[in-house]
Amino acid sequence: MPDLRRQVFESGKTISRKAASREGSRRTSRANSTPNSRQSSQNPSRHASDEEDAGNLSDDTALSIGSLDDLTDNPEIDNANWAEELGDVVEDILDRKRSSILSREEAYAAFCRLSKGHYIEEQIRFRASDLLAAFCRSVKFENSVRETTLALRALELLAITALDNTIYENVEPLLTRAIRDSTSHVVKAGAIHCLGTCTMFGGAGEGGILDQMTFLLDVAASDGQSIEAGDDPGSVTAALQVWGAMATEIDDLEGESEDAIQIFMDQLNSGDSSVQIAAGENIALLYEKSYTPQEDDEDSEESQEESDEESFMSAQGERDGPKLIKRYNAYHNTHELESQLQSLATIHSKHISKRDKKNLHSNFASILTTVENPRRGPMYNTAIDQDTNRHYGSKLTVKIGRQGVMNIDRWWKWIRLNSLRRILQGGFAQHYYQGNRAVLDSLPVMVRQSTPADRDRGMAKKAAKSRNNQRWAVHQQSDEE
Repeated sequence: MPDLRRQVFESGKTISRKAASREGSRRTSRANSTPNSRQSSQNPSRHASDEEDAGNLSDDTALSIGSLDDLTDNPEIDNANWAEELGDVVEDILDRKRSSILSREEAYAAFCRLSKGHYIEEQIRFRASDLLAAFCRSVKFENSVRETTLALRALELLAITALDNTIYENVEPLLTRAIRDSTSHVVKAGAIHCLGTCTMFGGAGEGGILDQMTFLLDVAASDGQSIEAGDDPGSVTAALQVWGAMATEIDDLEGESEDAIQIFMDQLNSGDSSVQIAAGENIALLYEKSYTPQEDDEDSEESQEESDEESFMSAQGERDGPKLIKRYNAYHNTHELESQLQSLATIHSKHISKRDKKNLHSNFASILTTVENPRRGPMYNTAIDQDTNRHYGSKLTVKIGRQGVMNIDRWWKWIRLNSLRRILQGGFAQHYYQGNRAVLDSLPVMVRQSTPADRDRGMAKKAAKSRNNQRWAVHQQSDEE
C-alpha cells in the first residue's frame, strides 16, 4: 500500500480507506491473475489490457484478412462475483468528492474490464446517466492522458450497452472539442473512435451520421491537419475506420462516392500500413455499395461479360444471395485505381516489415478483387488463376466463441465486425451470446459449428441406422424364405 498512498497524497486529493482498499485489491488481483490467464489463452497478445488500451487506441485491435484471429472467449471474464464487483466500481466512479486521478483511472479500468466481458445493461440501467456524466467530466478536464483515454473507452462501452438514444446529443460537442483541442494524439484518436461509437449506437440518426462522416473525411483529406494532428497515423487511421463503419449504415452513397474515393486513393500513398488498409477497405465498401440487389419487378439487360461472371461465381459456390445490379459508377477512373491497388497487392519494398508486407499483400489482393467485380466481397487467401487471370480464394469465415461461425461475404459485414471487435475485444462473443441488441442488430446470424461431440453423435446415428437397415434386410429375407 505505501506506493498507492504516496501517489494519492501527491495528487493533492484525499481518498477513503474503503476506496483505497478496493483499488489495492483490484490491482493486486489483476497482477496475480494476468500471467495465469494469458498462459491459458490461445493467443496471449490478442486481448490488450485496459492499461494497454490507454496507451494506444488507434489500431491495435484491428483484424486483417491475412491473419484472422478467432473471436474466442476471454479467459479473464470468468468471475462469479463480477456483478458485485461492478456495483462497487460504479459506486467508486460516482463518489467524485473523494476521488483522485489515480482512483478514477483504476475505477475506469475496472469498469472497462467488466463491461467488455459481460453484458451489463441490466446492472447499470438506472445509473447510466450518472455514469455518462462522470465519464464526460474526465474527458472535459483531461487531468491525465490515461484517465481521459480510459474515460473515452468507458463511454464507448456504455454507449454500446445502455440502449440510450440521448447519448449522442449529450456527448457530441464534448467529443468534437476533444478531437480538435486535445494536446495528446492518443486522446484525439480515442475521441474519434468514441465519437463513432456514440454516433452509431447513441441515437444520432442518419443525419447525424452523415454530418460526422463529412467531419471525418476532412480529417483524412488533411492528413490530420484539420484537428492539429498533422501526419499522425493514429488519428488518420481512426478517422478512416470510423468513416467506414458509419458508411455501412447509409444505403445510398452515390453522391459521396467520387470525392471520398479520391481522398482514400491519396491515403493509399501513406507510409503507414494501417492507414493504407483502412483507406483500401473503404474503397472496396464504396464499390460494393454501387451494386444493389435486383428488385422482383426489375428487368436487367446484362452484358455477356457480366453473365459469364455470374456463371463463374455460381460454379464456384460464391452466389448465395440475390442477383446484384450495378446502379452507378463508384469512381470515374477505375483503371487508375486498379493499378494503384495492384502495386500494393504485390509490393516488395525493403523498407516495409515482413508483417506489414504480408498484411498489405493479402488485404489489397482482396480489395482489388472487389474493385474489379463489386459482386465479390472479402476473400481469405486471395490468389490469381494464371490461366484465366481471375482472382479466387476461400470464403472468409470467422470463428466466434467455441461453436459459432460467421460468414463474412460482404465488406459491410467485415467493417462492422472490425469495429465491434475493437470496442469489445475479447468480450465480443459474450456480448453476442448474451443478447446485446446493438451487436445482434449489426451483424448477420451466426452459424453453429459442429463440435467433435456433435460429429461423434452423427456418426453413431448413421451407424445405428445402418445396423437397423441390415437387420431389416435380413428379416425380410427370412420371411421370403
